Amino acid sequence: MSKLISNMAGSVWKIVVKQGDKVEKGQDLVILESMKMEISLAAESSGVVKEIKVNEGDFVNEGDVLVELE
Repeated sequence: MSKLISNMAGSVWKIVVKQGDKVEKGQDLVILESMKMEISLAAESSGVVKEIKVNEGDFVNEGDVLVELE
């Protein structure tokens, strides 16, 4: 199992996958908004989205788990 972890504090602007989606390594999963910039967070490995831990508009801190892949 692999996890997408936030590398900075910010708001979840957009979630571009849903539970059960098959994703490839490097595919964008979540877009954060921080300091008026949009930062894409991509999968570090291929897999299937097991669980999305956040909702659009949520504030996240560095180190928070955003998405779990299996």
